[in-house]
Amino acid sequence: MTLISGARILGPASEHGFAVPALNLSDYGMLMAAFETCEELKSPLMVALGPKEGRWIGEDFIPAILRRAERSSIPAVLHWDHGASLAEVVRAIRLGYTSVMIDASLEPFEQNVEITSKVVEIAHAAGVSVEGELGTIGKITGADEGGTDDILYTVPAEAKEFAERTGIDSLAIAIGTRHGIYPKTLKPELRLELLDEIDALLDIPLVLHGGSDNPDSEIREACQRGINKVNISSDIKKAFYGGMRTVLEDHSLLDPRLIVPTAMDAASELVRHKVDLFGSASTTSYYN
Repeated sequence: MTLISGARILGPASEHGFAVPALNLSDYGMLMAAFETCEELKSPLMVALGPKEGRWIGEDFIPAILRRAERSSIPAVLHWDHGASLAEVVRAIRLGYTSVMIDASLEPFEQNVEITSKVVEIAHAAGVSVEGELGTIGKITGADEGGTDDILYTVPAEAKEFAERTGIDSLAIAIGTRHGIYPKTLKPELRLELLDEIDALLDIPLVLHGGSDNPDSEIREACQRGINKVNISSDIKKAFYGGMRTVLEDHSLLDPRLIVPTAMDAASELVRHKVDLFGSASTTSYYN
């Protein structure tokens, strides 16, 4: 299948009450593991890359993602995550991304509206969907995706106004998650009642960033109560490189064909678990 837009992949998720996995995949082994597992489980997939990851892997990795999606049996999206500027978004569109996020959440409300609206105008003209953000999730020391030390929770009434004025296709909200792996001293807890309030006011898909290392029960419930896209970065990287560290305990191994498959198996197990939590298995029939 060719890539579809973010709006197209999240529409059935919103209608049928599940969440699409949005996985940060900046390694080809992780990419292959995610596609193969989602194909097996008949789950849609969003491949997400942010500015730092994009600079690391370079533009030449993008055609590989596009080709892998073309020969896939599942609906897939290439998503530009946490775009910081209009110029970044335009570059992503030119490279073949079918969904972009503009993150102006640290700006004052009116400036966030202005920046996001401009991105929507340009992206929609190119047939690309737009995710905005209102409120800011927390961050853990060492997390690569940004955030603030203290969570700035999304205000429901502001979320409704923001969506109506900008014309975004989906909205990332802050209800208690943080980017990164939580230290033992910090207990994550989602404000599911706040999610309910926001979901009751908005008729567009809602996005949960910082989906890694949160209690499974809370993530599952959030997906049942209005979250339609969950971003996973730290968890899949921890699984993939954890698997690689295990096999590399045998210091005689030099051939990637003997090393990478173990890491891929670990990543596949993680993806399988997330697909179960998000309720996205066996949902590809909704995209026919």
